[in-house]
Amino acid sequence: MTKPVIRVVGLGPADDSLLTPRSRSFIESSPVVRLRTRVHPGAVSFEQVASYDEWYDDATSFDELYRAIATDLVTLATKSPNGEVVYVVPGSPVVAERTVEILQNRDEVSVICEPAVSVIDVACAAMGCDPMAVELRVVDALSPGGPLRGPGPLLVLQTYAPEVLAVTAARLPPETPVVVLHHLGLADQMIVTLSARNLATFTQADHLTSLWVDGLRTAGVAVDDLVDFMRTLREQCPWDQEQTHGSLTRHLLEEAYEALDALEEFVRQSDGSDADEVTVQHVEEELGDLLFQIIFHAELGDEEGLFNFATIADAVRDKLTFRHPHVFGDVTVEGSNDVASRWEVLKKAEKGRQSVTEGIAWELPALTLYSKLLRKAGLVGLTPSIGSDARTRAAQALAALTLPADAVLDAASSSTASREWGDALTAILEAANWSGVDLEGLLRARAVELRDSIRSAEDERTS
Repeated sequence: MTKPVIRVVGLGPADDSLLTPRSRSFIESSPVVRLRTRVHPGAVSFEQVASYDEWYDDATSFDELYRAIATDLVTLATKSPNGEVVYVVPGSPVVAERTVEILQNRDEVSVICEPAVSVIDVACAAMGCDPMAVELRVVDALSPGGPLRGPGPLLVLQTYAPEVLAVTAARLPPETPVVVLHHLGLADQMIVTLSARNLATFTQADHLTSLWVDGLRTAGVAVDDLVDFMRTLREQCPWDQEQTHGSLTRHLLEEAYEALDALEEFVRQSDGSDADEVTVQHVEEELGDLLFQIIFHAELGDEEGLFNFATIADAVRDKLTFRHPHVFGDVTVEGSNDVASRWEVLKKAEKGRQSVTEGIAWELPALTLYSKLLRKAGLVGLTPSIGSDARTRAAQALAALTLPADAVLDAASSSTASREWGDALTAILEAANWSGVDLEGLLRARAVELRDSIRSAEDERTS
């Protein structure tokens, strides 16, 4: 049995001058014809054709409206004298037409889309470019998600009101140039360039308004370029060609420490006042150096057929999704401590571990290692020392220390010492942990101060 047919024809993106003769003949000769809306310049010639405009007022959402329209068209098609309904839509049936998508998923009917001029055609003509040559991407302003992603150019559709322009602007860097394409092909055509910051000031926006974003450099584009850059180095630079995962490990450690040093200086400066430009640039530089080490290892892994930057990024996102059921699931948490406790439970289940101490890098600096274990102890119910108690124990342990009369030579230094030294140090660490103080970072900051004092003393001796 032949299915009823819904033949979708497009009016084009402007007046009826862009309507194809074939589509016009279907509209004028078919027994059952429906317009999605007559609020379009191309619909003026078809005042006798019924539309769904009144349905817009009663619907609570566009999705509800479009599904209702699709159901009505299916019903009309089954009752049509020739088993066919001509459905007329603005623009092209295959560009940004949700009702057609819904109809194509209905098994009761066959859907035929007649070719028509689309908003993409007129936008590219107005901008003077070939969409394939510039790799144009078409995006929906109403699609959920965060910032719009590059590269450009982007043609942003469904920008039918200043409020939608404001939402779109919030998804772009404020100074991004945006071309407003308004009423293309009509007598009152406007092509205006605004910054994203000022986009909502275009108050004339309506259903015949779209946006063109010529260039948009986002994280994805930048990382792709960096991966390509790394491949070029591997192909053409003798030093980069010789490197292995093993030979690069020391560079990864060095870059990590240099990034840490830059960040600590940044934190010191920004604690109470803004960091200066040189410090900010230093942080950016060192984080870039650290990122490049990851890119390098990812490229080696790709050459070996083991992993690449994309799989690394996907894996860490999937892992963190699993460990954040309170964000991506239905788990409810009470504060950050609850998050940390659940994190360890999830981590143990994920890794098949028997203890929260498994997976700790024992090569960590001792202060950092002990501080990490103190946090783990609290997660398994070992009650941490109250800050004041830890301070008292530290003072008692310091008072009990026995010191030699003369300083011990550097060559004779040893970690073998009386227990009071360990008691004093761990008590201080417990007091710091209670107070949220990073002793490793604090000691590094004091090391910087001591370095400066040493240099000042050296200058005085040579002056």
